[in-house]
Amino acid sequence: MTSAAGPAAPRPDSAAPPRVLTVAGSDSGGGAGIQADLKTMLALGTHGMSVLTAVTAQNSLGVQGAWPLPGEAIRAQFRSVVDDIGVQAVKTGMLGTAATVETVAELLAGVAAPVVVDPVGVSKHGDRLLAADAVHAVRSVLLPAATVVTPNLDEVAQLTGVRVTAESDLRAAAEAVLAYGPRWALIKGGHLPGGDAVDLLTDGSTEHWLRAPRNPNRHTHGTGCTLASALACGLARGAELPAAARAAKEYVTGALAAGFPLGTGIGPVHHGYRI
Repeated sequence: MTSAAGPAAPRPDSAAPPRVLTVAGSDSGGGAGIQADLKTMLALGTHGMSVLTAVTAQNSLGVQGAWPLPGEAIRAQFRSVVDDIGVQAVKTGMLGTAATVETVAELLAGVAAPVVVDPVGVSKHGDRLLAADAVHAVRSVLLPAATVVTPNLDEVAQLTGVRVTAESDLRAAAEAVLAYGPRWALIKGGHLPGGDAVDLLTDGSTEHWLRAPRNPNRHTHGTGCTLASALACGLARGAELPAAARAAKEYVTGALAAGFPLGTGIGPVHHGYRI
């Protein structure tokens, strides 16, 4: 832009916000997956970047199709971002196949930043998002690379065989998950009955119980992706894990309360509710 006084002076570069990378699948409906991750990262003041692992056809009614990307494409995206821009936290979501899990675990081995693993196994609508033969790969190579893993109760059962039916079972679930090698486990108890939504964060020696009033809003699509991404944002900002988890829980609780109807099924949480 120019004026009578000549061209405008260039603005000095401002400091870059913390950089967070999501490695996950796309949700064409915009409520979960890469889309939810990037919205969360923007809402929490970080710079979100993405490595796409799969494309899904998805809406408020469920997942109509899923197509994994080849390992070459995943590696190229990851190296492009990490080698040039760098990352201060990484979050993984839908990986889908054993080959993708192994590729991502190999890439994470060369990253010093904290890693949040959301072991996406089943969608909100009950659609399977992790192949049966990929479960072993998650246990054997992905969980050992995790700073923290954030399974819901269905994913705990899928990974460990432990069935959680009451708050008192969360400790056993965490122990079973930690046995596979992550430094911390955040077991999400949102599907349990009761007045509060209760999560347990533990490294096996210290415990942090995260509680929030249960919200009756049925529009909850994307809660798991959103929590893991919010947790990664806190870690990228330098927060200790317990503080990052409490802040993530607070953000997700507000986003869930503000969830809105979209389409004819389950709507998404509202990532921009604070704006």
